[in-house]
Amino acid sequence: MKTVMQDIAKIVGVSPGTVSNALNNKKGVGKETKLKIIKTAEDLGYFNNSKKSEDKLIRLIIFKKHGYVVSDTQFFSALIESCENECRQRGYELLISQISHGEHDKEEILKIINHNKIDGILLLATEMDENDFQNFENINVPLVVLDSYFPTKSYDYIVINNTRGSYGVAKYFIDKGHTKIGILASSMNITNFEYRCRGFIKAIDDFNLTFNEDDKILLEPTLDGSYRDMKQYLLNHKGKLPTAFFALNDIIALGAIKAMQEEKIRIPEEVSIIGFDDIPFSSMGNPNLTTIKVYTNVMGRLSVTRLIERINNKDEISIKIEIDTRLIERNSVIDIHK
Repeated sequence: MKTVMQDIAKIVGVSPGTVSNALNNKKGVGKETKLKIIKTAEDLGYFNNSKKSEDKLIRLIIFKKHGYVVSDTQFFSALIESCENECRQRGYELLISQISHGEHDKEEILKIINHNKIDGILLLATEMDENDFQNFENINVPLVVLDSYFPTKSYDYIVINNTRGSYGVAKYFIDKGHTKIGILASSMNITNFEYRCRGFIKAIDDFNLTFNEDDKILLEPTLDGSYRDMKQYLLNHKGKLPTAFFALNDIIALGAIKAMQEEKIRIPEEVSIIGFDDIPFSSMGNPNLTTIKVYTNVMGRLSVTRLIERINNKDEISIKIEIDTRLIERNSVIDIHK
């Protein structure tokens, strides 16, 4: 069997996402690193286009619309690694391709899909909406959609239970005595973030509190962007903050915390914060971040398992699997009852 992205990544000493960027001629990889990746891929036979009859290939397609969320981060590196590990254990090789909105038309997407005569597709659709999905419909290859859900499209989906996780965030804040709670939201439209907002607002309503739309702060969902946008917001609103904020992911939370701390806002004494994802960095800050844990290892394993079931039994009915989350208590929330 040919090598997988993880093999190349380990040899070169980079992440699988960096390998994918280099092999797909994407920006953000240094020239020397890119040459090492390509040379290693050549040595290991990655560019061999012929598929032997015994080869079993799955292609992970990473769809990028703007790249602010789907990037070479801890969350997505862990998710990709989980997919690769499960493929390896099940006797499949995982090939990774990136498709960018506006850069690839239907014909180019079909070329990517048909290259190597793959057995099935995992579509990482975090940044995708239903209109973007049109280019992947009616293809003659088993397909599982990962990390997004389109209610009008009958496919297999593996998703996070965003609504329940974010409902739990609001309830946790309320149990700690907070009644004025804001959202550190995203300036980019992401389906997962929409579900997180809905779950959060539902809990606020269920506990007979009122959510003030002025306390929903739109930040670019990157570390630098959330820091920059929060700094700008604080210029005019420093003394008017809620006692607690739900950040729609950990990256947003960490950038916003840095901005607030630079403005001498004490976390959690003045403002409590909860994130979402539980990336490794969330436990390393000061304070370390209370957050919602997403089980990327389970997401990757189940997506591969379901796709192989679909490959072997093409007439199976489509299913949607929602993976539950868990709140991880750390030090970024204060109980104002005490």
